[in-house]
Amino acid sequence: MAAEEDSIEQASIARRERLRALREAQDLLNTPDQDDNKTKDPPEDQQHEDEANSGEDEVDQAAARRRTRLMVLREANELLNTPDEGTLQDGTEEAEDAEEDMKLNLKFRNYLPHDERLQGGKLAPPVLPKFEDPVAIVGPPPEKIEDPFVNIAPKKPNWDLRRDVQKRLDKLEKRTQIALRQLMLEQEKEREALEGAQGATED
Repeated sequence: MAAEEDSIEQASIARRERLRALREAQDLLNTPDQDDNKTKDPPEDQQHEDEANSGEDEVDQAAARRRTRLMVLREANELLNTPDEGTLQDGTEEAEDAEEDMKLNLKFRNYLPHDERLQGGKLAPPVLPKFEDPVAIVGPPPEKIEDPFVNIAPKKPNWDLRRDVQKRLDKLEKRTQIALRQLMLEQEKEREALEGAQGATED
């Protein structure tokens, strides 16, 4: 636990140093090349005499300022690019993880890779267990054997009318059967009455 706190403190210190260096570099970049104090114009006599000397001095001063700014920028970039101890440890862990990933065998179940090195990782399709279907044991119901000549024979010209009126014909068929039964019963009663009348006349 203490080691983690120490590494966190060191990382925060390194970040603060980087931020400080960046601020200094930003300040140096924002400062103008010529000082504001030198903007006052000297008298004309001195101006002609000092032009040769001051030109060289100004160039030297500007070059020196630029050198210091570049050095500060380089230091800031170096601080930014140098990783912390914690990030170094993270980097080594990431490298170890990457190496472990490379060592892992890849398993391709759904497709065959194009790379020949990876084709060795193709898995064989799984073997499904066989089981007996209880519905298949019962079997299909026996089929009715139909006369093949029924379908070949020509249909009567009114077959479509019969098809359309078939429900009504079924109802009428029931009524005709009932009516025929009643007629048969009436005829039997008449016969019995006639036979009874003939038997009574004969006695």
